[in-house]
Amino acid sequence: QVQLVESGGGLVQAGGSLRLSCAVSVRTFSTYVMGWFRQAPGKEREFVGGISRSGVTAYGDSVKGRFTISRDNAKNTVYLQMNSLKPDDTAVYYCAADPAATYLYKNWNDYAHRGQGTQVSVSS
Repeated sequence: QVQLVESGGGLVQAGGSLRLSCAVSVRTFSTYVMGWFRQAPGKEREFVGGISRSGVTAYGDSVKGRFTISRDNAKNTVYLQMNSLKPDDTAVYYCAADPAATYLYKNWNDYAHRGQGTQVSVSS
């Protein structure tokens, strides 16, 4: 069974940085397309960004230029580096994985495997 475990969340002041990690328990991690999503209280889940098997990335408009996604296939881990954080970035952040995706999915429900999330809180 594929498991995704997010870590690295916490409380940070506006303007600060955090790096989230998502460890995936599979032997063929390099074949997975990975996505990051977030959900703030009272809001719909939002696509933050994703990374393809070859390392191509895409980002949601609200985080472009501030967030960076990378992957380390040797460690079965994908990262979300978040810089210049704003209070509006406060949310639960989730990672998702799919081994069969033919493109980088931007819909949470398209991913075959999903994590439980980690809380990120940004104070003003």
